[in-house]
Amino acid sequence: MLTRLSIRNIVLIEALDLDFGSGLGVLTGETGAGKSILLDALGLVLGNRADSGLVRGGEEQASVTASFEFSQLPAGVRAVLAEAEVDVEPGEPLLIKRRLKADGGSKAFVNDQPVSAALLRELAPFLVELHGQHDDRGLVNPRGHRQLLDRYARADVAGVEAAWKAWRSAADALDERRAAIAQAAADRDLLLAHLAELTALAPEEGEEAELASARADMQKGERLSGDLAELQHLWAGSDSALAALRGAARRLDRIAAEHPLLAEALDALDRAVIEASEAEDKITRAVEALAHDPAALDRIETRLFDLRALARKHACQVDDLPAKMRAMREQLDAIEGGEAALAGLEAAARAAGETYRALAAEVSALRRAGAERLDAAVAAELAPLKLDAARFRTSVTALPEDRWGPSGSDGVEFLISTNPGADFAPLGKIASGGELSRFILALKVALAEEGGAATVIFDEIDRGVGGAVASAIGERLARLAAGVQLLAVTHSPQVAARGNRHYVIAKSSEGTVTRTSVHLLDHAGRRQEIARMLSGAEVTPEARAQADRLLETL
Repeated sequence: MLTRLSIRNIVLIEALDLDFGSGLGVLTGETGAGKSILLDALGLVLGNRADSGLVRGGEEQASVTASFEFSQLPAGVRAVLAEAEVDVEPGEPLLIKRRLKADGGSKAFVNDQPVSAALLRELAPFLVELHGQHDDRGLVNPRGHRQLLDRYARADVAGVEAAWKAWRSAADALDERRAAIAQAAADRDLLLAHLAELTALAPEEGEEAELASARADMQKGERLSGDLAELQHLWAGSDSALAALRGAARRLDRIAAEHPLLAEALDALDRAVIEASEAEDKITRAVEALAHDPAALDRIETRLFDLRALARKHACQVDDLPAKMRAMREQLDAIEGGEAALAGLEAAARAAGETYRALAAEVSALRRAGAERLDAAVAAELAPLKLDAARFRTSVTALPEDRWGPSGSDGVEFLISTNPGADFAPLGKIASGGELSRFILALKVALAEEGGAATVIFDEIDRGVGGAVASAIGERLARLAAGVQLLAVTHSPQVAARGNRHYVIAKSSEGTVTRTSVHLLDHAGRRQEIARMLSGAEVTPEARAQADRLLETL
């Protein structure tokens, strides 16, 4: 619940710290005292648009800090904070701060961690529910009506949601297979032609590199053929350089013993003969490796050309052609064996759909039964609130299949008719501000605030009514406040007397400076304020006596 609200430099509020408790808190004061400023300030920490006009005149910035305390953070709050990676320690209060500059800039923080205003708006529905004269959120918004009815009817949609996901998954798998088969069938002739072409060529991975290397060697051989022939001539025949070296070695061998230098010369010449022989061998092997076969070169170049042309045709690399061929065979296999697989997927999708329909029908029955109970409960609350001519109906309609979803197959909306014989219409369409607030109060009492926000605020719900109706409103606010923190901005003494805490909002002026202040009243202060609300400008003894009777009675 909301435990503290600290406001600095917001319009007429210079500095204000308000502590709140559980139960029903009421806020009263003269018209124009600044009750709307409080709501605007609270709206800032709930993510409302930052309006620089809210900054008090002459100040550079304003701020609002709201403190919420829970025995355990609501699941929705935990989910939003976890998604935003905002850490809140267990048992730690949730502190939301909004700082607003006079130039229009604003910053937001959750427990001193910077966040966006969008995050505050995500948190808001779990923290504060505001019902005002022109409120278009909360119970007025039909998007939340189905969830409220489900909680009231104890309709667990978790099974329906799981069945919906399983059905959609099976249907998606079926659609994908059908699309693949249809596409393959449409391309069958072209597929067969491409596959025949690839099969005839029979490409292999790594083949391009091997062919390119062989072609390069042959082209080198063609270019080097003259030089290689001349080199071979130097080593071939009786007049070759190697033959001359060997002859010189034989001649030197005969006289080497005559002098040490001749022996050394012979050793050197032997080494030269050996090296020359190795050179001859390597040249011979090079000639063989670089052998230029025009026919073989032509065959290699033709295959390279065919492979690369086919790769361009299929917009891939040459080494990807074998994979292309396998993929085409799989596509053809899918056409041939797809019907059997398709039948299995169709059966799975059909079974998943039947499961979803059965669970959705069970939830729908619970909703319709719950709607009847809710209609009766709301109807019982309308007459005391001077809405005895009005009717309330929870509309549960079967949606077309294309609008089914994880919540089931129903559309849910709260409808009202304010006059006898008038058609039913959405809450916010035909009810006036005062009627709408009372309708919402009746509905919230009937719902017993099933899983709503931690704090509920009613802004001038008693506008335009008095006497028994105001007393009925106060009684129902007090009843509702037994299960949720409730704050009511009111002009009705009957409502004010029901509060567990009573705050008075007042405006004062010092020269040209005007300030708004808020004070928590003690019993005597409550008596005086309720007497003022009863009597008007001058508080009479009779008004004080009536205030005492209200406070004693209630």
